[in-house]
Amino acid sequence: MSTKCVIRHVSQHVGETVTIGGWINNKRSSGKIQFLQLRDGTGYIQGVVVKSEVPEQVWDDAKSLTQESSLYVTGIIREEPRSQSGYEMTVTGIEIIHITENYPITPKEHGVDFLMDHRHLWLRTQKQRAILVIRAEIVRAIQEYFDMNGFTLVDPPILTPTSAEGTTNLFHTKYFEEDAYLTQSGQLYMEAAAMALGKVYSFGPTFRAEKSKTRRHLIEFWMIEPEMAFTDHEESLCVQEQFISHVVQSVVKNCRKELEAIGRDISKLEAIQAPFPRITYDEAIEFLQSEGHEISWGEDFGAPHETAIAEKYEKPVFITHYPASFKAFYMKPDPNRPEVVLCADMIAPEGYGEIIGGSQRIDDPELLEERFKEHNLSMDSYQWYMDLRKYGTVPHSGFGLGLERTVAWICGLDHVRETIPFPRTLYRLYP
Repeated sequence: MSTKCVIRHVSQHVGETVTIGGWINNKRSSGKIQFLQLRDGTGYIQGVVVKSEVPEQVWDDAKSLTQESSLYVTGIIREEPRSQSGYEMTVTGIEIIHITENYPITPKEHGVDFLMDHRHLWLRTQKQRAILVIRAEIVRAIQEYFDMNGFTLVDPPILTPTSAEGTTNLFHTKYFEEDAYLTQSGQLYMEAAAMALGKVYSFGPTFRAEKSKTRRHLIEFWMIEPEMAFTDHEESLCVQEQFISHVVQSVVKNCRKELEAIGRDISKLEAIQAPFPRITYDEAIEFLQSEGHEISWGEDFGAPHETAIAEKYEKPVFITHYPASFKAFYMKPDPNRPEVVLCADMIAPEGYGEIIGGSQRIDDPELLEERFKEHNLSMDSYQWYMDLRKYGTVPHSGFGLGLERTVAWICGLDHVRETIPFPRTLYRLYP
């Protein structure tokens, strides 16, 4: 009798006969021995079929198997230090489920467009599987951090009547007889939740109708947005660096095999420990100008600027105190210097750009009303948001983490399209 098993758990069954349901990842033959590279979604293992040790039907079935054919394979698990998993299976039986013909993704090189057209199959490759496993661990660690630190998960709406940041890069739809938009941020609603629950976070999809084709941008992506009552800017920065340190070290601890499979330099991730360096916007401008960048005070940073700054550090770096002129209306001005706001962007090392944006929020109702006027925002649309300052206003802060950029950085990927199972980019809505 055999025990049903998954590849991840074969270490618990050395010397035993087990049955694994899986697919043929690859196959090679050496005369009277066939080597089946098996995958089942939890890992990879080699199955060895020796002609002299199996019935003729088992040998013939093994010969008929093609890439991505599905089967149940039965055999004895043994330790094999030379294999990637550390174990091998001596095959004793095969039950074919389906023989695949002309599988389109072969071990040869394919172009990105071809692979994206076949994303539903590309996910089966070792690298793409590893990325999704790491993404899942990042998600788990994010929730673990907030759950361990007294935050309550709150789900803001996806359909909203207004922009969270006063921009026009929104996807419009009809909500019966009214105009509505797909959310670009749940932040304003999370501020309301923080006034009820103290410390909260959301975790959900957001949408940006920006016609951007950079390696850092997606149209649909996932955001984590904590808000904290009775929390100032400095306290928020401490939360952010502890949070990121926890997530990165959880991946290093729990996904080492996957990081190795995608060729990530793990030593760079092991160095990600709080505290993180901090520079002001003023200092960043001075540094960029000294490096020959043509940028003036009052201009926002682009990708080349962020990359140049990040190259100075082995950890993420905070850039703080940006000019109020190009930041969101809800950010609190520095009391000692009102032309800048109490905000920070966290820039990931190795050229991955901003992964967190956050600020202390305006808690003064009169100042917030002024900001509405300056940004030409409808008071009617935002009356509920004004109520948060009218009824028991308190100092509060929050931030937003882009999940896909974080996955790209931790995995060391060239493009965010590989960080999400089915990416939505400027020209891609299929599959």
